[in-house]
Amino acid sequence: MKPLIGIAGNVLLNNADVNGLPITYTPQGFVNGVRQADAIPVVFPISDPTEAKDYLSKVDGVLLAGGQDVSPLLFGEEPSLKLGATNPARDAFEIALVKEAIHQAKPIFAVCRGLQLVNVAYGGTLYQDVSDYPNLAVQHVQLTHFETGAHTIDIEPDSTIGKIFGNQYVVNTYHHQAIKELAEPFRAVAWSKDGLIEAFEAKSPHQSIVAVQWHPELMIPYDLMMQRLFTDFVKRVIKKMI
Repeated sequence: MKPLIGIAGNVLLNNADVNGLPITYTPQGFVNGVRQADAIPVVFPISDPTEAKDYLSKVDGVLLAGGQDVSPLLFGEEPSLKLGATNPARDAFEIALVKEAIHQAKPIFAVCRGLQLVNVAYGGTLYQDVSDYPNLAVQHVQLTHFETGAHTIDIEPDSTIGKIFGNQYVVNTYHHQAIKELAEPFRAVAWSKDGLIEAFEAKSPHQSIVAVQWHPELMIPYDLMMQRLFTDFVKRVIKKMI
């Protein structure tokens, strides 16, 4: 049987096409990436955190997608004037999903907000806006079309990311929050040229976690290497299933 991948969904509000009714969704690129990796995607609606155990028990791995800012209240800060929209219910549910996935030893693949959320779930902190980063020298919200790589990253060769992309690669970039302090269970494995963390992985060999700051789901149609992140994720899932 093909593995089931739970994708933590978001809620779209004020959509004129459906008379403003709220819609549970995930970007199509995540669905495509999972399916092309020969797995079955299942979108989780934002739910009660107490239900995370039930959701995770039905799937073999979990994917955390992009979206709203992570609330700074979760890492001990008040909202700055630069903070974007947040969704506390989504934050709470996804943190519960992350912790339950780790408890059940099920692999995680986290993208953009997902990377930030996993870091915060385990005690890390964020820059509420990249302009707060003192060494900022790279455009992190690109003006080039988002399906196109816009800046280079340096990669730790001895990492899952390194085995896929080598020592350096060009990625797209669309984030205004960023990792400030990385949580202790993780190790940074990729950095932008101005030193911001672009990817991290779990230190423990018993956990299977890969998190990236860029958006591979948008680049897949134009850069086949990005599909390898999804394929690797599904391979990690299958390995845990055996």
